[in-house]
Amino acid sequence: MPRGSKAKYTAKQKRKAEHIEDSYKARGVPEDEAEARAWATVNKQSGGGDKPGGSGRSTSAASKQAARESSARRAVKTRQGVPRPGRTLESMTRMELMELARKRDLVGRSRMRKQELLEALRHVS
Repeated sequence: MPRGSKAKYTAKQKRKAEHIEDSYKARGVPEDEAEARAWATVNKQSGGGDKPGGSGRSTSAASKQAARESSARRAVKTRQGVPRPGRTLESMTRMELMELARKRDLVGRSRMRKQELLEALRHVS
């Protein structure tokens, strides 16, 4: 069961949560779980209740949108394997090593395993 009052949510958000909840129930999800998932989905999509007040901080719709966009950009970079600064080669994933090898123009990198990438990158450095 979701916690807290839903008074801060707009009518549209409440309708959306209700439709999502009905969809989960139709799939056989228990009622409490369906309601919790529905509100979690609404919060994820809209950043929470849109009516002002309550928590002592007012977050504008524009700043919520900007935060979601930057979060999405970081998620895409993570999935693409973009290396994070200050990490050792051993702690990087194979995708991150591949990206680094591509930047350093290592020949034959696409056929290399992770250990081979590590050795090749150490020799190039």
